[in-house]
Amino acid sequence: MGPVVDPVEAEHRIPSSVDVVIVGGGIIGTSAAFFLAQKGVSVALCEKGHIAGEQSSRNWGWVRKARRDPREIPLIVESLRLWEGLNGEVEGETGFRRTGILFAAESDADVARYETWLGHAQPYQIEARLVAGNELDRMMPGGGRRWKAALYCATDGRAEPQKAAPAIAAAARRAGAAVLTNCAVRGVEKSAGKVSAVITEHGRIACNTLVVAAGAWSRRFLKDLGLTLPQLKVRASVMRTAPLDGPPETALWCNDFAFRKRLDGGYNIANGNVNVVPIVPDSFRFFSNFLPALREDHKSLKLRLDGRFRQELHEARPVPLDQPSPYEETRVLDPAPDSEYLRTALDRLVEMIPSFAAAEVVQEWAGLIDVMPDAIPVISGVDGVPGLIIATGFSGHGFGIGPGAGRLIADLAMGVAPIVDPGEFRFSRFSDGTRVRPIAGI
Repeated sequence: MGPVVDPVEAEHRIPSSVDVVIVGGGIIGTSAAFFLAQKGVSVALCEKGHIAGEQSSRNWGWVRKARRDPREIPLIVESLRLWEGLNGEVEGETGFRRTGILFAAESDADVARYETWLGHAQPYQIEARLVAGNELDRMMPGGGRRWKAALYCATDGRAEPQKAAPAIAAAARRAGAAVLTNCAVRGVEKSAGKVSAVITEHGRIACNTLVVAAGAWSRRFLKDLGLTLPQLKVRASVMRTAPLDGPPETALWCNDFAFRKRLDGGYNIANGNVNVVPIVPDSFRFFSNFLPALREDHKSLKLRLDGRFRQELHEARPVPLDQPSPYEETRVLDPAPDSEYLRTALDRLVEMIPSFAAAEVVQEWAGLIDVMPDAIPVISGVDGVPGLIIATGFSGHGFGIGPGAGRLIADLAMGVAPIVDPGEFRFSRFSDGTRVRPIAGI
């Protein structure tokens, strides 16, 4: 069972017409709804389950620039600026605190990779550097003896996944957005090739623009529009502890584990280098797309054949819009956590940082991350489908970048100058001859 998310009051008013419909009530969709509503744009946010029910409440809660893909750096810089004032802006608690993040370098090769990343970051004046020896020991007791060095970014921080999207959704509603939960969008109507309405389980909503921010469901949704999004899912697991005194405030990633302190005084803990990849029908369809990523990260990706194969085979079939959709059959994706990997991470954490020996694990959960072949998202209009904006495939980087992505989506929907150049995130990169692959060595 997933973590308990701050509730957002149910709304039963289905507008007959709005300027923009957003599919998906995670951190991306709620942020887009908030920034649109702030500008006076009429918007309906449609979520098939509850706000932040899936990966937006199940991630680590890191808000980081460090080790960010260089193509995402301009957007995360803007996103961090938004996070800094977000509690006041939304008049709610997102949990954001600036606490710093460390990435341990366990070999000379790691040090070299981090130095390369610092070169990418330098034009943006990011306050990141390598620390080692006594300085690393002060930040992470024992770290100076254990690791070669660590990449440290003091301006990075954390926020609470169970609080952030609900707080933003509530603010979007106060600004005039219709926030509709348990309201699955079954499909789309077009007029003269342009988006003109969506059909929800509760009725039709006319619109000029549709934003698909449906996370792990985006591939399925867009397929009904005749669009091929090369997207797969990765299962990641997290445990949380009861409040605990003693361990560091600064978050840490290393090959064996990762942790960060929570607002409630406990800690989120995960395996720093394990992600489970369910084998599904699309695994074969997109094998060549993802082969470079598999080669780059083969040690941490664990392929598994499980119930997801049959489930996605069942969900792929077309369903008439007057019948219940797969989105209504599965309101919330709630995969079982990989407890063995989590327990291994905790054992190694206690061995390396003894102050975690008193940790009481109170919950474990897992989520399905929407991943792209090049590990960066699609935030883009679509040639040939006027009125459609795709915002998905954040590849495990979406929580921290969420407010900035929401602002960028709002800019694209309104046709104003975007907060950053969205060229790297264009949907057409999968069809225009671009060499689509992750950037190695970050």
